[in-house]
Amino acid sequence: MKFRDLKAQYSALKTEIDIAMLKVVESSSFIMGSKVKEFEDDLAQYVDVKHCISCANGTDALTLSLKAWGVTEGDAVFVPDFTFFSSAEVIPLENATPVFVDVDRETFNIDCNDLEKKIELVLAEGKLRPRVVIAVDLFGLSADYINLRKIADKYKIFILEDGAQGLGGSFKGKKNCSFGDISTTSFFPAKPLGCYGDGGAVFTDNTEWAELISSYRIHGKGSNKYDNVRIGLNSRLDTLQAAILSVKLKAFTKFENERSSELADRYSKLLKNSVIIPKIPEDYISAWAQYTIRLNDRATRDALQIYMKEQGIPTMIYYPLGMHSQTAFKYLTKESSYPVTEELCGTVLSLPMGPYLKESDQDKIVESIIKFFSL
Repeated sequence: MKFRDLKAQYSALKTEIDIAMLKVVESSSFIMGSKVKEFEDDLAQYVDVKHCISCANGTDALTLSLKAWGVTEGDAVFVPDFTFFSSAEVIPLENATPVFVDVDRETFNIDCNDLEKKIELVLAEGKLRPRVVIAVDLFGLSADYINLRKIADKYKIFILEDGAQGLGGSFKGKKNCSFGDISTTSFFPAKPLGCYGDGGAVFTDNTEWAELISSYRIHGKGSNKYDNVRIGLNSRLDTLQAAILSVKLKAFTKFENERSSELADRYSKLLKNSVIIPKIPEDYISAWAQYTIRLNDRATRDALQIYMKEQGIPTMIYYPLGMHSQTAFKYLTKESSYPVTEELCGTVLSLPMGPYLKESDQDKIVESIIKFFSL
């Protein structure tokens, strides 16, 4: 059993993917070929934004966004404490300072009440300028952008939506990756829309920022490719990856996203009396990058993971450490507490998920969890 079955996906889409890859090889246009722009246009239309700028990976997508805003030394960038490392890693790379914010226990996303407290603390201290909040659509569920927007407007800060796991989700019909002033996603293979390597994209309705990001991703180039007007990155999406993603995007929009939701609903119905199932608030649709349950304590979670492994069932812990506990961030002041993050790090467990998960395998997963609690 696979945690996310990419082989099954390839088998289902093999003919189209093989043809798409061969066409790129035949064209010999491996870097910034026509397929890249075609994919960007299709994805921008799907998300319903003016501009989609592809890049080499999801981390670069965040970096490019911060560069477009000129984030620099003396700026405070607020980021959830419970997230993947890259959400916070990009901040010190721009010489800015990350300020960690606790998360909501039910949705796993940034806690707006704690965010406002942290902004007020930064203002009271007077050493940093609040500039950006990075809101992560964790496990596929969009953050609380209604309240985030109120806070952003109140304190005149930007919202950077980290939709690395969120593409395909929505709130009241508005797609994830369209909520931020700038939004980003990742095409890492295990993501809801994944390529066969690394890849990422940036989304915005702001044409000026889109032009800056387009420049930054190719060595800071100007109108002439050999006239570099700023210091940038080498962060282009390969044409082969764009061709693969174009095929996958069609499958993603036609049936994969819906199938993931069906399997998640099935998990929840079968597991609701055994574990704490994910909570999806009203009017939200998750992209279901992960199906993450919670247990009552660390000992139970760890014992269940060991038991599942013995049954041949892969599981993952996303994430065992909060940002404030990362060795790389030891240089930051540790005055704040993050009780929800610390609780989640000890109680979450992600189960096999994806549109190609067989119901027979899902039944085995559910039966194993139920049996564990009967031992």
